[in-house]
Amino acid sequence: MSAFEVKDCALLARMSGIPPAFNLRELRERIASCHADVLYHHFCETALVSSFDYPDYRNDFAVWARWRLGDQILSERMGMIDPYLFTSMEDLRGAVLEIIDERLSEVTMIPWARPGHEFFFMQAVTVVFDTGERIHHPDELAEVVARMTKGSIYFHVLEARRRWPVGVDDFTGWLQNYDGNWDHYIKAVQTIDVTFHTLAEIRQKLVEAFACRRNRRPKERKK
Repeated sequence: MSAFEVKDCALLARMSGIPPAFNLRELRERIASCHADVLYHHFCETALVSSFDYPDYRNDFAVWARWRLGDQILSERMGMIDPYLFTSMEDLRGAVLEIIDERLSEVTMIPWARPGHEFFFMQAVTVVFDTGERIHHPDELAEVVARMTKGSIYFHVLEARRRWPVGVDDFTGWLQNYDGNWDHYIKAVQTIDVTFHTLAEIRQKLVEAFACRRNRRPKERKK
């Protein structure tokens, strides 16, 4: 079995070229026509943005609705979206537009953001690099994961779920192909709610998941 190659990554963000949105209707229009990479950035890559500090809302649209439009109802609905449950960005786009359309039908006045607080549409390129570290046995996972950077956690847990096989993190994929029965590790990892935890919290949860089996291994009998 080949070793687990620990990768790291960083974002190179830039303006998408889409005009900013000042109100909810403009937000809807921009989301309906923006490139899928823009949606992906504002829903999935926020975890890697160092300035993102709103743990109650895990995507940029929910944050903007709450703090710039002052619409808590919309922000809560947007914040409940798990982008990794959708098989494509187009399916995610449809769900977002449905939520916005529902909210537009409920309000009597279109909410606006003050000048300087409009929504800027961004997109990013993910730069991936090899750390040189290797994991040769599943029982090494807890120790290695504990010192992984947030970029590594993002790449192997969140970004991995968009790669083939869709919905599977890199740790689970590696364990499923490793000789022996590692179901305990796999089940422990799959219980982690990766969408609504910060990268630091996900790392800690992974360490606990990978440490629990090792700690429960039966002691060897003394001869």
